Amino acid sequence: MDETTASLAALWARVAQRADPLPLSWMLLAVAAGAALVLLPGTWHTVRHAVTVVHEGGHGLAAVLTGRRLTGIRLHSDTSGLTVSRGPRSGPGMILTLLAGYTAPALASLGASWLLGAGFAAGLLWALLLLLALMLVQIRNWFGLWVVLVGAAVVAGVTWLAPVEWQQVFGLVLVSVLGLGALRASVELQSSRRRAARHGARTESDADQLAGLTHVPGVLWVGVFVGVAAACLVGASLLLFPGWLAP
Repeated sequence: MDETTASLAALWARVAQRADPLPLSWMLLAVAAGAALVLLPGTWHTVRHAVTVVHEGGHGLAAVLTGRRLTGIRLHSDTSGLTVSRGPRSGPGMILTLLAGYTAPALASLGASWLLGAGFAAGLLWALLLLLALMLVQIRNWFGLWVVLVGAAVVAGVTWLAPVEWQQVFGLVLVSVLGLGALRASVELQSSRRRAARHGARTESDADQLAGLTHVPGVLWVGVFVGVAAACLVGASLLLFPGWLAP
């Protein structure tokens, strides 16, 4: 076996490493920490950037998978973002691209819960690094570049320096932030739409753009976002705590 093959084998061994389950008390504390980051006003603005990264990544992935041309992603300091793609302005591809934004963090939380529940905390972190690297090449503003690089540095640090138990803790905090963050962001979307309506303004949110394409009221699309987030939270809970929540 040559040196390159040996290095790849060692890397794969790290990626595929399975960890023993954490004590229940550790898991509950990690989930509580993630919930606090989402629920407390002082920390929500910061961790919402992580939710926005996944939100815009969902738009970008859906655009590519539906045959649209992804031209760039921008992340802003107010935690908003913008993903630009070229293609038909209506039709299934555009609808799926818009639908993917608010649902992406919830679905990512569910997928991450499956990996953690199976013991693949290291694999989850490597998958995050790969996704951040793919997103990095699409970033088109300096603040977005900074957000993705900081996120990648944090994940890389945990991947290489933290023991496997703390990798699991980090993964659980991240799952909680994405899952609960997806639900909070969806609820806040309806609040912002309601405030705009009171002032006679119209927002250009994903829900309103979907309403324009499908003639289904925007509030129902917000309901879809909330429903997906809630369902993914239930699914993630069953995956992470099967012996406690499953009958």
